[in-house]
Amino acid sequence: MVRYGGNTSCVQVTLSDGTHVILDAGTGIRNLPADLGDGGRIHILLSHLHLDHIQGLMFFEPLFDPESEVTIWGPSAPHRSLQSRIGRYLSAPLTPLDMRELPCQLDFRNCPVTHWDIGPARIRAETVTHRGPTLGFRIEDAGASLCYLPDHEPALIGEIGELDTEWISGYSLAHDVDVLFHDCQYTDAEYPKHMGWGHSALSHALQFAHRSRVGRTMLFHHDPSHSDDDLDEMLEVARGFWARLGEDPDRIEMTSELLELAWSAPAPAA
Repeated sequence: MVRYGGNTSCVQVTLSDGTHVILDAGTGIRNLPADLGDGGRIHILLSHLHLDHIQGLMFFEPLFDPESEVTIWGPSAPHRSLQSRIGRYLSAPLTPLDMRELPCQLDFRNCPVTHWDIGPARIRAETVTHRGPTLGFRIEDAGASLCYLPDHEPALIGEIGELDTEWISGYSLAHDVDVLFHDCQYTDAEYPKHMGWGHSALSHALQFAHRSRVGRTMLFHHDPSHSDDDLDEMLEVARGFWARLGEDPDRIEMTSELLELAWSAPAPAA
């Protein structure tokens, strides 16, 4: 697992004005630079509170900087605040420090049910098919767009190619997006034993991307039992499947640690 890496989910997005948005706080958050705060507020958007998506919080250096301003956004739940739910993990005996001891300026907010703005970006969050309260995100900034669906099982209720779009979980977030990060935890052979667990088979992720007409698909949330060679084989299968759907196989990629993407709005036609 040297080439793709083994940390859990975390994606950093830098907006057009330099504002930092971090999607999930898995162990991959340790790879972010220590000076990420650089005087501005950091926003962390949590898709859900399963341990693999929040276990990096206690290793995120800006939380230990009194000058840092950090806002953590996440899904709402009845009867318990986001702060109290995260505090169950960031407290003894699971961590050496209690969340209340963190010196940064820390704020917790439930994601709005419609949309909101962070810096120059418009953010949308909607509930998607996965166990527990789980959100997918769409970020639009300066004419470019990204959709983040790391834990997602859109095929749970039926064949994606046959469902009307209003019945496809996550479709309203992903349609016509420039870049899609999507769950592809299982091979098609592995999926039947894990149906209902909240994750996608490879073909389901590709069918979802095809129906959503995305520009570029980043296959994400790899199964920890999959080696580099396994992921290479999955990518080869994915590109063949994508070509049979009439799509460009070069627009499919397996995500790997420290991968950097840069994209902007397409230039207007001459």
